[in-house]
Amino acid sequence: QVQLVESGGGSVQAGGSLRLSCAASGYTYSRYCMGWFRQAPGKEREGVAFIYSIGGNTYYADSVKGRFTISQDVSKRTVYLQMNSLKPEDTAMYYCAARATYWGSCEPVYEYNHWGQGTQVTVSS
Repeated sequence: QVQLVESGGGSVQAGGSLRLSCAASGYTYSRYCMGWFRQAPGKEREGVAFIYSIGGNTYYADSVKGRFTISQDVSKRTVYLQMNSLKPEDTAMYYCAARATYWGSCEPVYEYNHWGQGTQVTVSS
């Protein structure tokens, strides 16, 4: 059974930083995309950042480019999201998600079929 467990959320003032982690257990695929979606109250879910297990190709939403960095430790099946220069509009529940794929296309238009429980990020002005 695949489980994705997030950690690292919290509250921070605008301009601050947070680092999210997502560890996958029971995940036997070697070629996969893993990353983060977020959803704020009353807003649609947004794909934030994703990374491919082979080669480390990444995808970022325009809203976070230059501020967020996704990285991974493939041996630990863990991805990290370093969030810098946080803004109040980054406030949301952040969900880790994964999908197995032979191809390195990790854009959020593709269906992700494994999800974590979510971790709250709150940025105050």
